[in-house]
Amino acid sequence: MKGLGSALARSCLSMQNDKAVCLLSGGLDSATVLAIAISRGYECHAISFSYGQRHERELLASERIAEHYGVDRVVSEIDLRHIAKSSLTGHGDVQKRDVRDISEEIPNTYVPSRNIIFLSIAASYAESIGAGHIFIGANAIDYSGYPDCRPEFYNAFEQALNLGTKSGLEKGFRIHVPLQFLKKSEIIRKGTELMVPYEMTTSCYEGENEACGECDSCILRLQGFMEAGLMDPVKYKKYPGFYQEYLKKRN
Repeated sequence: MKGLGSALARSCLSMQNDKAVCLLSGGLDSATVLAIAISRGYECHAISFSYGQRHERELLASERIAEHYGVDRVVSEIDLRHIAKSSLTGHGDVQKRDVRDISEEIPNTYVPSRNIIFLSIAASYAESIGAGHIFIGANAIDYSGYPDCRPEFYNAFEQALNLGTKSGLEKGFRIHVPLQFLKKSEIIRKGTELMVPYEMTTSCYEGENEACGECDSCILRLQGFMEAGLMDPVKYKKYPGFYQEYLKKRN
């Protein structure tokens, strides 16, 4: 699989020379976005963030995914634990909800201003290496109600970058959000077409060796695989009821 990813990267680099910075968390969405950017011919450079998150194992996942595709990856270290109150930064337990309640309200896994911070750092990195494109795996349909996943936010932030940076004024920045209007099942189907190694990804907010199967991220991921008619290759401690029924029907 690793050879296939590297071959895809090399073959696509010859298509166009535009540099792009891809935010790579190690999760399903970011891995799919990296594959999409490569397939479009961008010279991709990945950036991951160590921000004091409880699910730090995603950094190992992002490292493996970057190696799989043969792209350079940098890790930006910024400790948000003391300034951003969220269950992901150690302030309380990860909220568990029924799939029907997701998107009804912003959960306690929301990290204040996280995407603003990450995009600002990614833009600094992009400007430093001469990249005019930034790719991020945000989604405005199957998401947990985070305000920084909405199209309005990315349109406004792109405008801010083009007003407030040297590269923006001289050449212009473009923020790509290719998953923005796709359901999770559509993202998974697209990634499967591109042979994304989903077995290398991690999505669970708890950050343990086996996914919990209860947090928003696990539920949305499992629902996506179910609706795509596929099996999630990662291990779970337990499955929600809807996925248990799905497994029974497959067997």
